[in-house]
Amino acid sequence: DEKTVKHIDRCLSCLACMTTCPSGVHYMHLVDHARAHIEKTYKRPLMDRLLRLTLARILPYPGRFRLALLGAKIGKPFRRFVPDARLRAMLAMAPKQIPPVSRNEDAQVFPATGARRKRVALMTGCAQRALDTDINDATIRLLRRLGCDVVVAKGQGCCGALNLHSGDLKMARRMARINIDVFLAAGVDLIVTSSAGCGSNMKEYQDLLAGDPRYAEPARRFAELTQDVTEVLVDLPFDPPKAQLNRKVTYQDPCHLVHAQRISSQPRAILNAIPGLELVEMEESSKCCGGAGIYSAAQPELSAKILSTKMGHIAATGAGQVITANPGCMVQIEQGLRQMGTSARVIHVVDILDEAYREEPSPERS
Repeated sequence: DEKTVKHIDRCLSCLACMTTCPSGVHYMHLVDHARAHIEKTYKRPLMDRLLRLTLARILPYPGRFRLALLGAKIGKPFRRFVPDARLRAMLAMAPKQIPPVSRNEDAQVFPATGARRKRVALMTGCAQRALDTDINDATIRLLRRLGCDVVVAKGQGCCGALNLHSGDLKMARRMARINIDVFLAAGVDLIVTSSAGCGSNMKEYQDLLAGDPRYAEPARRFAELTQDVTEVLVDLPFDPPKAQLNRKVTYQDPCHLVHAQRISSQPRAILNAIPGLELVEMEESSKCCGGAGIYSAAQPELSAKILSTKMGHIAATGAGQVITANPGCMVQIEQGLRQMGTSARVIHVVDILDEAYREEPSPERS
């Protein structure tokens, strides 16, 4: 009924319940099943249906998403004339600059520049290919430096998280099967992602396809091979940079990294290894920023309140940079920083480690 749907829709799926529950109840699966049931049994208002259909047809496809961002950028100055609060929120999140397409995301193999250790495949993602191409570029440079051949597999697509969390199990499973076929055929030691939201979903493919006799076992193998880039960097391990980055930073735990994947120490180990970097922990660093996939568009008022609390915690640290590990969080926090009128920036953890390496003096200069 409408009341139940309202409460399920207001759930962030931040999964803090996963790390809080003493009985280990897997709430992520329960919420996803509830949303799938809603889509089958409940007819939403027309505007809701159109919004969800539009997002599902745009966000998982980088080319379409890039065009949508361009349209939002053009329409952003006129958003006050838009009557629907959700559409106004979407226009407000349009970035000032849309990054150029990175040719590093084309299907190819990047050979290791250091002593070869592993052959890994990179999940390039969908949203971050339109929002911030620097993340994948930095990830490739870091993995190569640490002795990894990096495979950008032809035919990979969206991980299906957006569709899954919107209740579209059919499309989520279709996307999962495509990625399983593509990545397992690449013959790699690991599948690496730099998006916490993608990683948490990819690690659950075995549950998503548990009832599929053909894909149940491949899905399990795929999930076992999947790792977040911060896991990979710490496990390899990496040599600390020699350059000094004398600045104060704070770290925001992405929900699907800290609660779903239980990864918290690895990003901090990376930051603490960079000379000159002062890491100041913010209050409630593992509390959601309010981005939560399409939540900021579907529930703009609640999302704004949650973001306001997060921005207060960030401001209290006095940090000039906010470090996180998920492109969705970056978009949300960037919006909060713009609203505060601060010069602080938000960047991915791979970006700051890559910057530290690139600041090292070359042998010629030294």
